[in-house]
Amino acid sequence: MTKAAIIIAVVLAIGCSSKEKSANYTTVEIETIFRDSISIRAIEFLDTKTLAFAGSNGVYGSVDTRTNKVRTNIQKFDSISPEFRAVAHTKTDFFMLSVASPALLYKTGESGQMELVYKEEGEGVFYDAMKFWNDREGIAIGDSMQGCLSIIITRDGGSSWTKLSCNVLPKAKEGEGAFAASNTNIEIIGDKVWVVSTSGTVYSSSDKGHSWGVQQTPILSGEPTEGIYSVDFYDEKLGFAIGGDYLKPTANAENKIITTDGGKKWNLIADGKEPSYKSCVQFIPNSGGKDIVAVGFTGISYSNDQGETWKPLSEEGFYTIRFLNDSVAYAAGKHKIARLVFK
Repeated sequence: MTKAAIIIAVVLAIGCSSKEKSANYTTVEIETIFRDSISIRAIEFLDTKTLAFAGSNGVYGSVDTRTNKVRTNIQKFDSISPEFRAVAHTKTDFFMLSVASPALLYKTGESGQMELVYKEEGEGVFYDAMKFWNDREGIAIGDSMQGCLSIIITRDGGSSWTKLSCNVLPKAKEGEGAFAASNTNIEIIGDKVWVVSTSGTVYSSSDKGHSWGVQQTPILSGEPTEGIYSVDFYDEKLGFAIGGDYLKPTANAENKIITTDGGKKWNLIADGKEPSYKSCVQFIPNSGGKDIVAVGFTGISYSNDQGETWKPLSEEGFYTIRFLNDSVAYAAGKHKIARLVFK
């Protein structure tokens, strides 16, 4: 091997080892950059420069991650001020979806204004989360109606959405739905999608929603306020889900599960140990799947060993969090958006 080849090999080895390892964080610095009277449960990075968000009272907007400057707008439908709890994006468009009836799904239009592309009315209508596989195909999920979860899919970049028939979906349990707590009831890796529910079940599809299977998990789900609140996958095999009961926020039994086979089997982890109830869980990028952060109104918790053990980093409450990179994240909650730096 030539000297140049040896140098390249060493650099590549160093790069790979430093890219995929635990950061062993011990603290988090929190800077609140936006305060309002609204509740914000839906945030998403459009790119490295822009964080989009939507919340209650029809308020939506963006954060410039370089300056933390916030821009807001209000979307109304007749006399209704929608409560948005789901957002998503493609390379060209931003989407936001409201809960309750009428469900209102908006996308950025040709004029730069938001335009209504899907509306659904009726008893039991309640949508919870939304995500895209690619720039053409996306999915949103909601509570069960007529025997199955409500799932709508677009195949044309979000211009039109079609609700799946219960004939092609697994039968839902009575009263089964999803928690609109953080817009993380859906996770997508490649062509695969996983959807988590209040009944502790994980719906999955490996063909972009054309066919579906369902797996029951051991997470606590006996009461209406129990179940899976949030799921995240590091890759196609490694996934983590968290929940609990927001009415019993200190309870920490049977509220955390992990899969290492793509969701075929889920096992309880850190059972009876912290953290307790959380509404959102996210893997930290470039950690090799070791580092995980979970947030809720109960505070911020961190694990550096794939969820085996956790430590609290802050008591400040948030509903949802997204990582800009492996040390900087943005989180949102009641009346606020904040920039978080993990150290």
